[in-house]
Amino acid sequence: MNIEWNAEQYKNDFSFVPEYGAGILDLLTAPRGAAVVDLGCGNGALTERLAARGYRVIGIDDSAAQIQAARAAHPGLSFRQGNALDFSLEEKADAVFSNAVFHWIDEEKQPAMLQNIAAQLKRGGELVAEFGGHGCGELVHAALEEAFASRGLRYRRPFYFPTIGQYAPLLEQCGFTVRYATLFDRPTPQKGADGLKNWIDMFLKTPFAGMEEEQKAQIIAEAENRLRQKLCRGGIWYVDYVRLRLRAEKT
Repeated sequence: MNIEWNAEQYKNDFSFVPEYGAGILDLLTAPRGAAVVDLGCGNGALTERLAARGYRVIGIDDSAAQIQAARAAHPGLSFRQGNALDFSLEEKADAVFSNAVFHWIDEEKQPAMLQNIAAQLKRGGELVAEFGGHGCGELVHAALEEAFASRGLRYRRPFYFPTIGQYAPLLEQCGFTVRYATLFDRPTPQKGADGLKNWIDMFLKTPFAGMEEEQKAQIIAEAENRLRQKLCRGGIWYVDYVRLRLRAEKT
């Protein structure tokens, strides 16, 4: 994953990530007592909800800072640092649950990630996931792209946002049968008057890597001006999220 997380800011300003993710818990069909992996568990907010449903759950995240925060907040649960592409389990899981993670994995690494997930699941085990889908944040990315281009710079988009038509065949090639998939718009409000700037600071680190802070501030201010009429309502900034939600079974 191509980002270093500020775990404290993530908890304070972006708690909507696990809050919205709670909506996919009901897609799990594994019974109470089943072994479930919360892949990309962050600070453990959804790991706790999975445990409350009676699952034997382990949280896995690539960020040492997030794992530290999760262990501090939920000392009774099990957490481990690990990468989606190569984590391994002593006991194969009944389900892998993942919220807001897959879009961080580069497109060319998606098959390796899905193959590894399949390898950690029992036959008939399920994958339940939600992540950014085609068109997610397009207005924001396009505005930044224009601001970069006006300065002779190239804006590198750090995410993989597939359609259902792109992702379902990939799941099938990696040993899954897709049982449910939907792509939907979810405009997402941000906290405070600087909500858009804070969102860019938190989630779009890669495009600004090595850039002087003054130039970065100018680019973000220009993007805000371009987007104010479209994405700022009543003083609240929204990001034009699109989500892909799915359930698939290992076959």
